[in-house]
Amino acid sequence: MTTRDQYIEKMKASLDKWDAQIDKLQAKAHEATAEAKKEYHEQVAALQVQRDKAKVKLKEMQNATDEAWEDLKEATAKAWDGISEAFESAKSRFK
Repeated sequence: MTTRDQYIEKMKASLDKWDAQIDKLQAKAHEATAEAKKEYHEQVAALQVQRDKAKVKLKEMQNATDEAWEDLKEATAKAWDGISEAFESAKSRFK
């Protein structure tokens, strides 16, 4: 497996992890009080937007030419870090 393939697989694993975190938050929202439900739903919606951005970045990586790969990798890594931070923040907020 090439470095590019490994990087893409790592991105896919992160997306799977984030999907699971969204599912957990949605389950907690169903059990929460009315006031907390609103906060959970707002947070879930924001995380879904971030996850969807990550999926777009993944598609870009998968479709990139070999020439564009390195440049795209750097830009994607920065965006991915921001998305990851958003998920970690939500995770710690709703423990």
